[in-house]
Amino acid sequence: MTIYKPHERGLMLITFFSALMKKPPAMKLHAAAILVIFWLGIFTVNTVRGSAGSQPMRKYTCVSLSTQKLDIRKLVSYEKHQVPVNAVMFITAKGIRICVHPDQKWVQAAIKKIDQKRSTKGK
Repeated sequence: MTIYKPHERGLMLITFFSALMKKPPAMKLHAAAILVIFWLGIFTVNTVRGSAGSQPMRKYTCVSLSTQKLDIRKLVSYEKHQVPVNAVMFITAKGIRICVHPDQKWVQAAIKKIDQKRSTKGK
């Protein structure tokens, strides 16, 4: 069993770290190449994330349309959707979202009424 004295342990650490600093030129080039690849990867991820984040993503989409006429008085907002189907998503005062076909007459009347409410609130 070998017993190291405190000053010998410190000397061993210094020797170890000094050996790390004296890398052969091939190791320095290898480490530099890995570092460059790492930074290019981070740059690419941030660039892609920025371009994807700059486009608004909808939380809800219309996949099926309701055929029932809604009570216009309970509707507070709407969104127009074109993907995956052409639709208008109405949002009720309780936060319920209902998708309907945009070509119906009552849908157009509801959109006008909501737009009028918005314009009078802004004044």
